[in-house]
Amino acid sequence: MLNLRQQLSMFVPVQAAIDVERVRRVVDPVQSSLIPAHITLCREDELWDLPAIRSRLQNLRQPAISLSFAAAEIFYEHGLIMHCVAGADAFLHLREFVLDSKDIRAQHPHMTLAHPRNPKAPGNSLDVAANLPTPLQLVFPSICLIEQSGNDPWRVLETYEFSVGA
Repeated sequence: MLNLRQQLSMFVPVQAAIDVERVRRVVDPVQSSLIPAHITLCREDELWDLPAIRSRLQNLRQPAISLSFAAAEIFYEHGLIMHCVAGADAFLHLREFVLDSKDIRAQHPHMTLAHPRNPKAPGNSLDVAANLPTPLQLVFPSICLIEQSGNDPWRVLETYEFSVGA
């Protein structure tokens, strides 16, 4: 039996993703091949009432969320992460809306460039990630429900657009 995982993620917009993906392919080609650059909005254990979550997302009347990220840092030996330095309040409010609760797990937005669970790639270094602008400012236009089967690449099941002028 294959392990199926679902989560809600916001993918880095196509134009901004060009530079981010160039870095990710060097610092962690395994992770880069599994999922594009993204911010995880809600993990699988939070999606227990998916029909209600889908309904809220279909009625999303909020402007696109804007987040800014600091320079990459090393975490857990050879992982590389970019922490959010602006926009975390909007991210929290979005999570509260999606999950319909203020009593939710604290989750700070971040972007993982290299995941420590994958083997350390020959090009894994902060020097490679230093080519990204600091702060890296991104506007996320949508939320995606994504799914992974076993160790296969993640695939998009549904996309929910933010309202342009909400």
